[in-house]
This record gives sequence, C-alpha cells and structure tokens, in this order.
Amino acid sequence: MARLTAEFWVHAYLARLRLNDIPAFVTAHGDDTAGAVLIKLNTLDGRAKALHREYDLMSGARRWTELAAGDEAEVDAAIARQRGFDPDLWVIEVEDRQGRHLLGEDGLE
Repeated sequence: MARLTAEFWVHAYLARLRLNDIPAFVTAHGDDTAGAVLIKLNTLDGRAKALHREYDLMSGARRWTELAAGDEAEVDAAIARQRGFDPDLWVIEVEDRQGRHLLGEDGLE
C-alpha cells in the first residue's frame, strides 16, 4: 500500500481540525516526504500532552500514543528533546480546552 507523504497528511489533518473549529498550527516543519509527526495538545490551562505515532511490529498497526503529559513547559521540553534527535520531525500544536485532537478518527490513524 502506498503511504502518504508527511506534508500531505499534515495538511489533511489541519483541514479536518478546521472543519471541527479546533485551532491548530505547525510549530516545526519537518521533512515533506518522510518526516515523523508529533502532536502537541494544549488545553489552554497550563497543561498539555504530546502524542506520537507508534508501529506495532507484530501486527503492523499504527496507533497514536502519549509521549509526554503534564505541565506545558515539561511537554515543550520533551518535544525539544525529540526535535534534537530528529530534525525532520513535524510538530503540530492543537489548542482545545476540551482536549479534542481527532487522531482516533478514520483516516487519521
């Protein structure tokens, strides 16, 4: 099965968020073709979480898992560490007081 480029996926994700009136923006532009994507969910109360996609080697399934959660400054530090390891990493910040990120919806897993 053909894989979408990172840039295509990011634009589709941002469009899906816009359709649901959830503000989001790219804070780090990664590699257009094969960069990994990290989502920062900012609940606008000083708390945040960072989500990244993991692959299950046994089943081949992809799922979004929590990389860090807690105080926004701590989550930002975790994201900065990840960017230090992977300069091709995309970072998208989603701002939603309800904690919505839509990553469990069809087409976004």
